[in-house]
Amino acid sequence: MLTPGLFIDLITKAPEFYFSIVIAVVISVVLHELGHGVAAIWQGDDTPRVTGHMTWNPLVHMGGFSLFLLFFAGIAFGQMPVNPHRFRSRYGNALVAAAGPAVNLVLALIGLTIFALWIKLGGVAGVDGRPSVLQEFFFLFGMLNIVLCVFNMLPIPPLDGSTVLRDFSGPYRRLTSDPNNQPFFLGAFLLVFFFADWIFDTARTVANAYIGLFFGA
Repeated sequence: MLTPGLFIDLITKAPEFYFSIVIAVVISVVLHELGHGVAAIWQGDDTPRVTGHMTWNPLVHMGGFSLFLLFFAGIAFGQMPVNPHRFRSRYGNALVAAAGPAVNLVLALIGLTIFALWIKLGGVAGVDGRPSVLQEFFFLFGMLNIVLCVFNMLPIPPLDGSTVLRDFSGPYRRLTSDPNNQPFFLGAFLLVFFFADWIFDTARTVANAYIGLFFGA
C-alpha cells in the first residue's frame, strides 16, 4: 500500500505515473458521484440538482481536503447529498448506492477496452516495445475503477455496499443501526486499508484477464 511519503515521491521519480493516477482518480470519483446523483433524481429526489452537485467540478464532489489527500497520499473520497425519504422505490437506497460502483465498472470496461483494442490494432506506441504513457493511462484508469468498484461495494459502513445490503437484509440493517456496534464497523473500515495491496493485485489480475480476451488468452 502506498504511504503518503511514497506517493508524493512519485511526482519526481515517475511524474507521468503520478499525474495519471491523480487524473484517473479525479475523473472516476466525479463520475461515481454523478452516478449517485442521476440515480437519485431518477428515484424522485431533486437534492443533487438543488444543492448544485450535478456538475463536473471536482471541488464540489471531493472538496479541498479530499483533493489534498489525493495529491499527497493517493487517497480520495467524494460525496453526493441525497434525501432517501424522497425515493419512490422500496429499494431506492440500494439503487442509488449501487449506481456509483456501477459507473466505475462501466468506466473500467471502457478504459481496458480502449487499451486492448489500441494495442491489438495499432500496436504499442511507446519506446522499447512498451505502451505509451497514454496507452498505459487507459490500463491504469480501468484497473483503478475496478478497485473503486470493489472497494465501494464492500458491506462496511459508510461504503455503498453497506447501504445496498441494508436495503435487503433486516438483521444487517439493525446491526448497523445499533450505536454500540459503531466501533466494530469503524475498525472493520480501517482494517480494509491493510488489504489494499490485495485489492490492487486482484484488480490487476482481473484487468489482465479481461485484456487477454482480446488476444485469445
